[in-house]
Amino acid sequence: MKKVLWFDLETTGIDPDRHGIIQFAGLAEIEGVVAESFEIKMQPHEGAMIEDEALAVSGFSREQIASFTPHAEAYKAIDGFLARHVSRFERNDKFYPAGYNVRFDLDFLSRMFRRYDQYGLGSFINWRSLDPQPILNIMEYMGRLSLPNHKLQTVCEHLGVRLENAHDALSDIKATRELMELLMEHVSIAPFTGLRT
Repeated sequence: MKKVLWFDLETTGIDPDRHGIIQFAGLAEIEGVVAESFEIKMQPHEGAMIEDEALAVSGFSREQIASFTPHAEAYKAIDGFLARHVSRFERNDKFYPAGYNVRFDLDFLSRMFRRYDQYGLGSFINWRSLDPQPILNIMEYMGRLSLPNHKLQTVCEHLGVRLENAHDALSDIKATRELMELLMEHVSIAPFTGLRT
């Protein structure tokens, strides 16, 4: 079965070595159907820096973050969410990680898992990420799309994808999934038959 973990994070900055996660939202998709939606707001890990610029983007205050779920407890909840849909011990039962600019989020999430689990995030994902951004880049290169930027909000507005609350992790990932479905309807990849002769 094809399994996709659509997920998005809000963080306290852009450096996964210095900053932490404050919101996780994920959709566990199995054979094209969302089996579970999960969201948690969490305190960053101990020692994480909190940048005012990042808070301005997420809309959270330091006081709000202090009331969020403690980091270790949130990790257990996220681990449980993933384990409900994928076997950490079965090599061929893994999620495709998916999101908008998903490499950024993967870096943060993998560091969180490494703090608690020696096997890390690889227990649940196959690292073959799905991301609308490379498709948008190709479309622009081919002259089929022209936008001032490729921010999620800009792309969604242009293509008519509903984004209810930009920079809320759950809203962002729902819009990203819808955006990817729309793009895949208009992108076809012919079967690969070998190198050109």
